[in-house]
Amino acid sequence: MTDPTQADRPTQPSTRATVPADPSAVVGPTTKGLRLDTERTVADVLADSPRITDDAFSWPLLTLDDAALDHNVALMARLCAEHGVEHAPHVKTAMSRGLYARQARAGAWGATVANPAQLRVVRTWGVERVFLANELVDPREIAWLRRELEASVAPGGTPFEVWVYVDSIEGVGLLSRGFAGASPQVVAGLGVLVEVGVPGGRTGVRSTADALGLARAVRAAGLHVPGVAGYEGSAAGGTTPEELAKVTAYCRGLRDVAAAFVREGLVPDDEPVVVTAGGSSFLDVVLAELPGPLTVAGDGVGGGGSVDDGGTTRDVRVVVRSGAYLTHDHGFCARMDPWDRIPGGEPMHAAAVVWGQVLSVPEPGLVLCGVGRRDVSYDIDLPTALWLRTLDENGGLRPAHDLAGARVTGLNDQHLYLTVDPAPAGSAPVTTQIRPGDVVGFGISHPCTLFDKWRVAAVVSDDDQVVDLVGTEF
Repeated sequence: MTDPTQADRPTQPSTRATVPADPSAVVGPTTKGLRLDTERTVADVLADSPRITDDAFSWPLLTLDDAALDHNVALMARLCAEHGVEHAPHVKTAMSRGLYARQARAGAWGATVANPAQLRVVRTWGVERVFLANELVDPREIAWLRRELEASVAPGGTPFEVWVYVDSIEGVGLLSRGFAGASPQVVAGLGVLVEVGVPGGRTGVRSTADALGLARAVRAAGLHVPGVAGYEGSAAGGTTPEELAKVTAYCRGLRDVAAAFVREGLVPDDEPVVVTAGGSSFLDVVLAELPGPLTVAGDGVGGGGSVDDGGTTRDVRVVVRSGAYLTHDHGFCARMDPWDRIPGGEPMHAAAVVWGQVLSVPEPGLVLCGVGRRDVSYDIDLPTALWLRTLDENGGLRPAHDLAGARVTGLNDQHLYLTVDPAPAGSAPVTTQIRPGDVVGFGISHPCTLFDKWRVAAVVSDDDQVVDLVGTEF
């Protein structure tokens, strides 16, 4: 049963202003990827300067390359700064305080989340700006959010600002009832953005007229409309010129809706109008199309007008919500890669590797590894075989080397099928070089369905030293 004294008590955020990883976090015998006999703090484990082949770790194990993480965070921050946009990284990918801390230190505006449960989690991290990139339609969650905002403006409260989506009059009504009678200071902490979708896509209104109707309803309810939101990934599934043109048209449509809001005075006159998009697979299009002031014609909506002919000019505040870039991958993200299409950009680096032990080589050309659906993502692609560590005569593992000629052909719950290409004439079969006890490193595709399978990931340097253990909170 719920304790009624707890129901009205706001979540207490962390006092750590920079949202650091928690060295006092405890790992132990039940922590997947670690082989510990007793509970130990992260700081205690790291004090030994362990390597992933040391006794403290076990297989399978998720590792994140420290240099790749640093590179990806710095590249994203630089591109955003150069294009004058803000970044609210989507933390749904890893739900990791330690990984978000890197993004916060690089200047992230706040954290983006996908649902109220994730919102509550990041609030405990002490994040002061959270973007719930989804509709909020549960009265219980709306009541919780109101209590959090009320606590934030009370004496001694911690600043808190939240943005949410609406795409229905029912959603507006739920927010209106949930914040009825709230003080102006509380209402000021809530931004309600109208989401614009695409026909056949997921959430979001399908027309400018519908968007205007909702924005009017939000304002009539006494709530704040910062601007318009969308997810350009719904507009296309690839990077052909035709698909990129669809994304371009969608982004321009977002600006048209924003212009319509400005024209009707639905966005406060003293604020830039917010236009926000995902910005992962199509960041190149987003950065090319969304920034820049709007000129709203006096006799119509969108560009083409000027102040001289009765139009009005309004600054645009672009916020991108890219998240998967942090670890990138060896599959889907690598294929969609917008980074080389951005002037001044460069490739992101894949950071995540899942290591699994060879369990059996039951027949020529087939290797079974101790990695399965509970360890790697598989919704878009199967993993990619990257590295091999062979077992030496003393039971230790040699340094990793490239594993060529091997591909993943299947997954069970706890087994991975690795098919090895036939050896060229005169060469020894590759399977004779892979033996039970060896360890294979696999690249993944789609990090958003990787991290929920892990509670801890080992951040490693080039020499396999573990420099951090970052937790996840799904």
